[in-house]
Amino acid sequence: MTRRRWIADEVSGLNAALVGEHAQHLSRVLRARVGQEFDISAGDRVRRGRIVSITDERVEFELGEEVSASRRPRITLALSIFKFDRMEWAIEKCTELGVARIIPVVARRTDIHLAAAASKRVERWQRIARETAEQSRQPATPEISQAMKLKDALTLEGKTRIVLSESERQTMLKDVLQARSADDLVLAFGPEGGWTESELAMFREAGWVSASLGDTILRAETAAIAALAIVVSELGC
Repeated sequence: MTRRRWIADEVSGLNAALVGEHAQHLSRVLRARVGQEFDISAGDRVRRGRIVSITDERVEFELGEEVSASRRPRITLALSIFKFDRMEWAIEKCTELGVARIIPVVARRTDIHLAAAASKRVERWQRIARETAEQSRQPATPEISQAMKLKDALTLEGKTRIVLSESERQTMLKDVLQARSADDLVLAFGPEGGWTESELAMFREAGWVSASLGDTILRAETAAIAALAIVVSELGC
């Protein structure tokens, strides 16, 4: 039977712990007991963990052998803010597909009310990502940062930086992935209504590569999920 995976809140040497609501779910809902074993994601490694102490607020593990896990490229999504219910769905699905980092971006066409409220949503987005990462057995929870303006997002570091654009007519995303290093990848997605021409010019000037997902006009959340699925398929991760 496949062991359930948990992402540790605290790690010290060969010891790890879940705390707060995280611990409550394991102790109260799942009724875990001392001696039970789970996979524990501790930093950059996944190890077998045996419960040595359990309370409603804290579950402590003794870490054992490392669990084999495939090496994946680091994928960052610069995701322009859109309607929160659909953005939450995108965060959940992109986490399942293995994204490492999600950065909410305020673009020219981002709704000003959504942009203003985004800071209050980050904690919820982080919780969704964490729960999804554990459910889908990811080695770590993707980082979700505070929202940033596009001019700051343009400077994000990555070996390959791609802006997805509806106006791109020649270069497909898979072509860029086949031609360039993709072990450290940044993908940028526009808001509802897409990028403005001046924003696309800013991407070009900053050294980003423009790519297309095809002729169909996709909603923002669909574009993010489709692009990440292409990355996973092309890179075999």
